[in-house]
Amino acid sequence: MPVEIPQVDFTSYKVDEVSEETVSIKDIRDLANKLDHAFRTVGFVYISNHGITQKQIDDVLCESDKFFKLPVESKQKYTRPKDLNNGWVSLERENLNPERPAADLKEAFNITLLCEGDFWPDDEVPGFRKEVTCFWERCKTLSKRILQLMAIGLKLEDADYFAKCHTESSSNGTTLRSLYYPSLDGLNIKPGQVRCGEHSDYGTITLLFQDMIGGLEVQMRNGEYLPATPVPGTILVNIGDLMQRWTSDALLAAKHRVLIPEDESVKVQNRHALAYFVHPDDDTLITCFDGSNKYPPITAGDYLKMRFGVTY
Repeated sequence: MPVEIPQVDFTSYKVDEVSEETVSIKDIRDLANKLDHAFRTVGFVYISNHGITQKQIDDVLCESDKFFKLPVESKQKYTRPKDLNNGWVSLERENLNPERPAADLKEAFNITLLCEGDFWPDDEVPGFRKEVTCFWERCKTLSKRILQLMAIGLKLEDADYFAKCHTESSSNGTTLRSLYYPSLDGLNIKPGQVRCGEHSDYGTITLLFQDMIGGLEVQMRNGEYLPATPVPGTILVNIGDLMQRWTSDALLAAKHRVLIPEDESVKVQNRHALAYFVHPDDDTLITCFDGSNKYPPITAGDYLKMRFGVTY
């Protein structure tokens, strides 16, 4: 039987409808076990009935689209600097798989907790900051619940084992990225070039909101890539490298990618996605929770710097 990305119904712990005080222990354990199974076997899971509405997602995508359609000269004012992970990332600036001969055919706009006034395109896209800020809070609430469920699924005594290390203080790498894959019509595609190179995410978990264009592929344990076909009403959640290290490989950070579409009708369409990359506080020392020392200890901040050094 072929492996598929599991889907988990989050109705019993839906954000804004079910509180931490009213959710039943049975529902918590059921969700925790389902997520744990998905993260151990595939590293990705679709979550439905999560509580973040399609309108909230669409509003952020709409404001993002306004930014990406600005002239290059306007976007350049908000270019991501070397020393901060805020701002615009131009086409072919990132190379998520350094083994590929050409950089990725995508743009991005990065938002972190350190995103100050100069990085917000308030003059060109007045509604962008408001929509992103509201959306961030929704993602923050949902991600905390998922981190708690993961601790319970791993049978840890403290349900806040992971969540308490994600305070989103001023020294925290959590990042919301608006991702834009422009139409490839008329672009010079280099040999071996893709929209997003093979990689695993850097932090603990990622919440991914796809449009219906699709294109994301996830690597299974056998090495084959499986399409992560967009499912209406769901969020894709996946494990990042720091969580794999923290759990001593109990939970998997699966590689994923976005190739050049073979279908010409898809190739000429713009693709949008939102990714909320969850990171522990920078000073959190990531050590194997089972005491195995399978990976050497490293702080979350140092690991992020190391990975950025390769990507950029």
